[in-house]
Amino acid sequence: MSTRALMRKYGVGFNTVQRALTSALPEPRKKMRPRATRLDPYKPVIDAILRADLTAPRKQRHTVKRIYDRLLDEHEAVDVSHQMVRAYVAARREEIRLQAGKGVVDAFVPQPHRPGTEAEVDFGDVTVRLAGELVTCYLFAFRLSYSGKAVHRIFASAGQEAFFEGHVHTLNVLGGVPTGKVRYDNLRAAVAQVLGLSRRRIEAERWTAFRSHYGIDALYCQPGLRGAHEKGGVEGQIGWFRRNHLVPVPEVDTLAELNAMIDRWGQEDDARRIRSRPRTIGEYFVAE
Repeated sequence: MSTRALMRKYGVGFNTVQRALTSALPEPRKKMRPRATRLDPYKPVIDAILRADLTAPRKQRHTVKRIYDRLLDEHEAVDVSHQMVRAYVAARREEIRLQAGKGVVDAFVPQPHRPGTEAEVDFGDVTVRLAGELVTCYLFAFRLSYSGKAVHRIFASAGQEAFFEGHVHTLNVLGGVPTGKVRYDNLRAAVAQVLGLSRRRIEAERWTAFRSHYGIDALYCQPGLRGAHEKGGVEGQIGWFRRNHLVPVPEVDTLAELNAMIDRWGQEDDARRIRSRPRTIGEYFVAE
């Protein structure tokens, strides 16, 4: 198409079309100069307090309230609010620790995924009005890492039977098993014991038999918050699914009725694009 035709089709100017033809990504926004605030005269004072805290006993360091009280008592900062001080300290405290070489920076490397190789599994709790009664149920999610295609199932519990049934349903929908690792946290349905801080686990006997039958290669995440980022894809997927399909709280007579709705939503979600990806989930799943 010509430039003029593009201008007419999208309702934009000549310069916008030229920039789009030059680069598919928009130009980064120019950073605005920070606006002056009533806190500016007192920021050096707060910074000095935070630096002094670096060498103070751990139990005798300044809280936000104590910093605010000192500003009032020692500097008569009556035009500064507690909220302004709290917001500044929240951002500045860690910066000062890093400058002094005492902070820790968490670094994460994006993981590339090949089609059909990896997946993540998790449970998330959801609230459902079931036969007129408000109850807590559990959403099983199995998400392929490459395409982002996820299969969901809601159960009355997160026990081993639900864990197995969720896998059977998922593998039937997907038509196969990932050829690489499937990431799990240390849920009781799969793990009988965590051996120290290593990746070694004593698996539940029935789970070992189940995954061996299907050829599932399990990888267990580190315990606690340190392992949360290792399967962030499925954790984010559960949150997205809950917000977009289970708000407001669904009202159904049976879980079978709700799961039929979930299967339909899953098919509709194949037309969704994840963030700035150029193709839909369904198009990526074709490759898998």
